[in-house]
Amino acid sequence: MHLRALYDDFLRTFSSVLFAVSLFSVWGIFTLIGVVVKQGEDPSYYFANFAAPLARGMLRLDFTNIYHSPWYIGIIALILTSLTVATFKRVIPARMPPLNPVKIEMIPLHAMIDVPGDEASVRQRVEAFFRKRGWLLRKRDFDGTEWTFADKHDWARRGVLVAHIGFVIIAVGTTLYWWKGFAGDAIVLTGQAVEIPQTHAIIKLDRFRYSIRPIMTKSGVVYEPIDYVSHVTVTGKNGIPTPMTIRVNHPINVNGTLYYQSSYGFGMRFLIKHRGRIMRALSQRTYLPGSAFTLTGTSIAVQFAQFVPTVDPRTHLPSPDPRVNNPAVVLAATSAGQPIGETLVPLRHTVSLGNGWVVTPQRYVLFTGLQYRYDPGVLFVGIGAFVLLAGVIISLVLVPARLHVRVDPSKGGTTRVGVAATTLKGYDIFETEFRELIAAFTRAEVDPN
Repeated sequence: MHLRALYDDFLRTFSSVLFAVSLFSVWGIFTLIGVVVKQGEDPSYYFANFAAPLARGMLRLDFTNIYHSPWYIGIIALILTSLTVATFKRVIPARMPPLNPVKIEMIPLHAMIDVPGDEASVRQRVEAFFRKRGWLLRKRDFDGTEWTFADKHDWARRGVLVAHIGFVIIAVGTTLYWWKGFAGDAIVLTGQAVEIPQTHAIIKLDRFRYSIRPIMTKSGVVYEPIDYVSHVTVTGKNGIPTPMTIRVNHPINVNGTLYYQSSYGFGMRFLIKHRGRIMRALSQRTYLPGSAFTLTGTSIAVQFAQFVPTVDPRTHLPSPDPRVNNPAVVLAATSAGQPIGETLVPLRHTVSLGNGWVVTPQRYVLFTGLQYRYDPGVLFVGIGAFVLLAGVIISLVLVPARLHVRVDPSKGGTTRVGVAATTLKGYDIFETEFRELIAAFTRAEVDPN
């Protein structure tokens, strides 16, 4: 009895709509945390961007890798359990009720029709009438009284069940991604290569080109990007370098991982001297926008803040033209973390930083920004979305209806036919069709003229 009580409590709880809504709410909160908190970073990143107690809490609760955390996987498991229990405990019994007799006069949609003829012949004509109009007929005997049940769109009663199956398939697909999938970003400088940590594929950028088209509008010239193209050499699991081309919205597939063209930019090589001597360690690096270098023996750091493709020769200010015509760089200097100045330096012009330090922007290097993603569950998600949509359409568009038909013994040469209609969506939605059906039956059986 104790086990039975626990089982009943389990069914009652997991079939509850309120419980299911609560689970989805918690799932939504966890998903929002995964969107707000950048995932998969080094712990130092979180301590640098959040207060120490908050960073420690996020790390201990695994919120920095929440999609693989036991909390997230556990809530998905509870949702699937709730859907399964609700489907078999509430949905199926409600949408596919057993064939039982009803009190015809108590059903809002009902009709009592006196038909000439004996009981057997009337019963045959009733069955032929409904069967001709596409109704599925089934007979049952209850305490010596024969009932005929006529169903239309009976299969559509399973629409909600189909939608639930679709959600389960989607959950399987997303679980596969969380388990085996991954995504990331990579920046590759022209002439250099990068190794993708998850797949160990090597991508070398041979050449990058882009096209910009100026368009005259009422507010001025707008520069519209036409194309970004990365010509790369990819070495996958087979170890064979293969030339490939990555375009916007046209990713390449390397051993099941898709690589997308996401952005591009300009790296910079600087000639850095101190008292006339070239600082080779600093000058041999290629700096990306936002990166910085510290002048040896000082607390001064110089940041490559921005690459300016075109400087207006009249105003000597950055132009909105993204094509490289008169390039320059924006350098920002700090001392002990405090900003001390910012300047625009044309390409191959020298700027003095004091104490014998001079910096010359030598040449720019194009780089490409790639996004990569491996999702083994994408096929399941696509199939599940289709099944879910099909279930929703079936549930919303079609109206499964059931007619309860009872033929009473004949009296005085006539037989009384009682018909009651029930649907899953209330009586109003089927009222017009029911009246037309009864009118057609009456004309055919009672008043053929």
